[in-house]
Amino acid sequence: MERFKRLCTSRTFILFLVIVLLFVWGISRLFHFQIVHGEEYAEKAQNQQLSDKEIEASRGTIYDSLGNVLAQSATVYNIFIDPSNINDTNRSVIVDFLSDVLGFDSEKKQELYESSERDDTKYVVVARKVEYKIRKQIADFMSDAANKSYKLRSCIGFEETTRRYYPYGSLASCVLGFTGSDNQGLEGLEAYYDEQLKGVNGRIISVNSAVSSSIMEDFETTIPAQDGNSLVLSINSSIQYVLEQELRDALEEYNAKGTYGVVMNCNTGAILAMASLPDYDCNDPRTVVYDKYLENIRKEEDSDKKAELESYYVQRQWRNFTVADTYVPGSVYKVFMAAGALEEGVATLNTTYTCTGAIQVEDYTMHCHYRPGHGFETFTQGLENSCNPFFITIGQRMGVRNYYKYFEGFGFSQRTGIDLPGEARPQYYNENQYGIVELSSASFGQTNNMSPIQICTALSAIANGGTLLKPYIVSEIKDADNKIISKTEPTALRQVISKETSEKVLQMMKSVVDNGTGKNGYVAGYNVGGKTGTSTKLGESAAGEKDKYIVSFSAIAPVDDPQVAMIILCDEPNQDLGGGAICAPIAAAVVEEAMKQLGVEPSYSDDEAKHLSVSVPSVSGKDIDSAKATLRNAGFTPKTVGNGNTVIKQSPSSGEAPRGGTVVLYTEANKEQTVSVPDFSGLTVSEVNRRAAEYNLNIIITGNDSRSSKVVAYKQSEAAGNKVGIGTVIRVTFKSTESVLD
Repeated sequence: MERFKRLCTSRTFILFLVIVLLFVWGISRLFHFQIVHGEEYAEKAQNQQLSDKEIEASRGTIYDSLGNVLAQSATVYNIFIDPSNINDTNRSVIVDFLSDVLGFDSEKKQELYESSERDDTKYVVVARKVEYKIRKQIADFMSDAANKSYKLRSCIGFEETTRRYYPYGSLASCVLGFTGSDNQGLEGLEAYYDEQLKGVNGRIISVNSAVSSSIMEDFETTIPAQDGNSLVLSINSSIQYVLEQELRDALEEYNAKGTYGVVMNCNTGAILAMASLPDYDCNDPRTVVYDKYLENIRKEEDSDKKAELESYYVQRQWRNFTVADTYVPGSVYKVFMAAGALEEGVATLNTTYTCTGAIQVEDYTMHCHYRPGHGFETFTQGLENSCNPFFITIGQRMGVRNYYKYFEGFGFSQRTGIDLPGEARPQYYNENQYGIVELSSASFGQTNNMSPIQICTALSAIANGGTLLKPYIVSEIKDADNKIISKTEPTALRQVISKETSEKVLQMMKSVVDNGTGKNGYVAGYNVGGKTGTSTKLGESAAGEKDKYIVSFSAIAPVDDPQVAMIILCDEPNQDLGGGAICAPIAAAVVEEAMKQLGVEPSYSDDEAKHLSVSVPSVSGKDIDSAKATLRNAGFTPKTVGNGNTVIKQSPSSGEAPRGGTVVLYTEANKEQTVSVPDFSGLTVSEVNRRAAEYNLNIIITGNDSRSSKVVAYKQSEAAGNKVGIGTVIRVTFKSTESVLD
């Protein structure tokens, strides 16, 4: 009996001990779950019970001044899988199909396979921002009757999101910039106005059951997304297109490092066009597009260096030189010197100087670009000739204090404040750093560095009567309901010169185009003022190599009622040609388009009127005699092809043709005569006219129409070798090859 009692007592003790241990273990586990890892497990529980999906806001649209869409967001889709519903039966089917339709390589396919085996999540994104056609392919595959047994709808899902599109590709890329994978702005306006454009994302929060399916809409909360604001730019796409096309032609013709341009409404500060080439496609910004860059990349054999070079070129094509870089402006700066000197009364239009080709400044001999010397000159002729010694003398008369007064007044000592990222800080001498040598050098555009946007802003002050304006590129900001929430008004910073001085400088600039180094800036029907410039890139040329240059041309048009100011630059052209030969023709083409877009009617001189093209009357369907009479009365020469009595076709059939040009009349079917367009490049005006007559073609002359032997054709509307009908009108553009590095 005693033994039995002891056995019971020991067993009771053991049982009690087990219960105590279990109790302690239970308490410790509770402590572990609720205290040590309480927040972690509470979060996991909440994540299982709550579904929180983000609704992406649509990024605002960017428009040009004409209402054209330059950047917009469109609906695309993220594709995701739920690994918890994928099993050994359907895994291969899902992985094979998605890999095929999404274009995965073997490595990406293996990643997808491994993702489908995960047991720690119900949501894995396998592709982002795919187009609707791919989403439809996947949806059709999921709903196909043959695949229903795989229960694909519980395995694959779609989420709506947005993607940024740029309908015009590279147009205004240096202005627009681009966005990253998360729709954040990375360059240009996309970065500068990112907060305005991106909007605020929304959310859908819903309660899930134990099997992670939604349980009643009563337990769902939606916070709607707030779409981003839209921007309306001052950019005019038509002017922008012409500027870019002309710059691109020069970039390739002169194998240049870069070509750049800014066009500004001189009365408001609004930027009408801005370009920095080489540029890029905003839809594909990481692809190098400039042939010169691509050739250099191909030549590099070392793979690491090749990758470095490609990265450098990608970064460079993103850079907007007109805003983010500075350069020495060269002789373009002489217009600001002229303005300051006239305003201060240290020179008048009657001031004269005799240029001998050089001037001594202390121990330095400073040369004119024309070493023999220009001889006797008036102030206007000094600007026409871009005479360095003349402007050194003017600068010395002004003195440091007055020089610096106008240097600051025209805005060269500070950033302009344009609404674009990365504006460069100007590099210049402070007033107390100038001696006679520094002042003399600065007086003809050397010594100080400034950005093209600064030059263009200062030119606008010359043009508009002397008021310095703040430049801008966004004219309006609109909300998602298209209501204007912000409108940019012209901002006058200060009066730099008087209206009288402005008018005098404009007439001096007109003389530069009419008689001086800027003849290629001529545009029939409009009085254009301009100034050429050359910036020597000191210290950038290797020993024994020729100097590297940036050549430029500034323009204001029309000088009798200024509407636009512009600066055109070519960086390191492969020929020793100045801004007059390379940049002035670009400015002329842009001026012509800008005047058309702004509704400024041409006013032709009597001599210009003689060479104007006229409208071709339509005579198709008329009898041959009356058709010929109509054409002769309109100033054309008729040419008949065929033996019929009625005109069934004419060439040119409509549009403009040169006065006195030939109109071909066909009186029988299938008698059309064609010719191969000759190459007019390098021919003078008279040579082009003779060649065109030989081929029975009509020629409209544009650009510098001087009959000088130095003025030659460099562009034609129909490419050489193209087959065209006789009588076709071809527009041939001429420029002077005479040029100075001033």
